[in-house]
Amino acid sequence: MNNFSSEISFKTARSGGKGGQNVNKVETMVEALWHVASSRFFTDEEKELIQAKLQKKINKEGQLAVRSSEARSQLENKAIAQNKMERLVAKSLIKPKKRKPTKISKEAKEKRLDSKKKESMKKEMRKPPPLM
Repeated sequence: MNNFSSEISFKTARSGGKGGQNVNKVETMVEALWHVASSRFFTDEEKELIQAKLQKKINKEGQLAVRSSEARSQLENKAIAQNKMERLVAKSLIKPKKRKPTKISKEAKEKRLDSKKKESMKKEMRKPPPLM
């Protein structure tokens, strides 16, 4: 995994929710921003993959944005936001394996056809005998 943490910039704001007076005067909420297209740590192919998979989290300026206001300290929130971003990027770079179509085994096919015949016979036996 490439260490792109040096390219991440941070913005702070006041957190919402509980916290008393601390919430009203201290900027503890941290937003981590990373400009995907201008990164030096990823190839063009990787950047395209990141942009495709994380398009909902990328703003109009092309920056991946991750927020954290879980902790009461700005420093902790900064670390949490950076960690979240690194995990998101790592997860987006994983390419799914191609599915290999499998064949139904002869035994399974025969078993299915057998059960169909049994069901058919059962229903056939329910019918009244033909009139002569």
